[in-house]
Amino acid sequence: MTPRMSRRGFLGALGGAATVAGLTGCGVLGLDTPAGQTGETLRSAVPLPPPYRVPLPIPAVAEPTGTLDGTDLYEITQRAADVEILPGLRTTIWGYDGTFPGPTFETRSGRPVVVRHTNRLPVPTVAHLHGGHTPADSDGWPLDLVLPVGDNSNWAHPHNGTTMVGDLAAGVREHRYPMTQRAATLWYHDHRMDFTGPSVHRGLAGLHIVRDDAEDALGLPAGDRELPLMICDRAFAADGSFAYPSIDRTLRTVPGVEDRWMPGVLGDVVLVNGAPWPVHDVDAARYRLRIVNVANARRFVLALRVPGAPDLPFTQIGSDGGLLAAPQRLDSIAMAPGERVDVVVDFAAVPVGADVTMVDTLGNDVMRFRVVRVARDDSRVPDRLADDVAPLVPGPVVREFVFRRGAVGPGHRGWTINDLAFDPQTSIADVPLGQVETWRFRTDVHHPVHVHLDHFQVLARGGGRPRPSDAGWKDTVDVLPAEIVDVAVRFTRYTGRYVFHCHNLEHEDMAMMATIRTV
Repeated sequence: MTPRMSRRGFLGALGGAATVAGLTGCGVLGLDTPAGQTGETLRSAVPLPPPYRVPLPIPAVAEPTGTLDGTDLYEITQRAADVEILPGLRTTIWGYDGTFPGPTFETRSGRPVVVRHTNRLPVPTVAHLHGGHTPADSDGWPLDLVLPVGDNSNWAHPHNGTTMVGDLAAGVREHRYPMTQRAATLWYHDHRMDFTGPSVHRGLAGLHIVRDDAEDALGLPAGDRELPLMICDRAFAADGSFAYPSIDRTLRTVPGVEDRWMPGVLGDVVLVNGAPWPVHDVDAARYRLRIVNVANARRFVLALRVPGAPDLPFTQIGSDGGLLAAPQRLDSIAMAPGERVDVVVDFAAVPVGADVTMVDTLGNDVMRFRVVRVARDDSRVPDRLADDVAPLVPGPVVREFVFRRGAVGPGHRGWTINDLAFDPQTSIADVPLGQVETWRFRTDVHHPVHVHLDHFQVLARGGGRPRPSDAGWKDTVDVLPAEIVDVAVRFTRYTGRYVFHCHNLEHEDMAMMATIRTV
């Protein structure tokens, strides 16, 4: 049966790079589509607080609870909690240990850890360490369900109608992370097939920082002058709950969002570490900011505004996969969902008493820093940061993956890769370990592409040079409307099934994902 041509069906049928590229930024994608975005804004039904009144929270650091087979053991419980996000209102979150963000893991490169997840939520979950170099059975395969504690029922998988049983009826799964990777800013989040978007939106996300001796020896800002900043957007319902347009508000059987929000869900409140437009007092000194975009669909282009003065620059020192070879100065930073950027900001460049406001130049306030005191600063940013960022040299294998809007049909609604919706039983590519390949990503609308298991290097955009923020080791790349991005991919150490997918979570939940096998 030929599907009825809706507004979104029209979008999927569009051809021509110029036409598609012109859609974002002029509102054609939706009734309320901001410039530079693929998605529609969901408006809050409560009065919003003024910005820069709430202090910036710093997530708690997870501590080992013991050892398992000689390996540090961490235990995390996924559960609901009522918290205050907007002043004076209570919001029910789904959080790791009942917090949003979840606890921050700080682990060491080369020192393995085990994370034991217990699921006390009313739906199955899957934990994925985003950016982790992880064996397949601990990566967070989207169908490796962990059932709620005490739930022995079978769950029908809405994508293909099959029936699945979770990892353990007791609701527990252990993820073994060898930490065979560079120091880097990672993050972890729910990765349940078809329901990643609403689960992350309700709070299932947290940071995981990998450290090593070489980075520690560089003299970068540390301690209280190293700030994790997990940035996202949300909207709030009249009762203070997170508003999200799921077709099935129980998140149990029917995946997807209401038609209007199929391009992506954008909120009207920017949260940093779970607080709306927060403020943080800083010394007149260098600070290291580990910035993570955990929004479902929103891109951010970040800049630092100083009243009556030029913007304060960023010194980028790291990317998704850790340190760059050398620092680079950037006036602004574009970040798609899933991307991380590691920067140093020198607040000594502005007078004590000045406000430095982080803004999203696509139209949002983000947070504010208040420079409140002069202080000693022994930190530095060396001219050379890392020696293991040598360019990958691709071999003859070139694979092209085309991300585009699929047909709207009954049941599951698909955005496709090479015209295929996600099939967990079929591999789109078998890749030998150690082989360097060129992968070409081609898009219709904006698709941030995330590859599991190993980091890659961006080779080219549209046949030209990568942009500065593409530098270093990446696991997520921001592919703009009607753009072609080439990356060099090399998988190492672990064989098995992995996925790559669009990290616009609404697109991911509509099956814009593919299976690869490393062999």
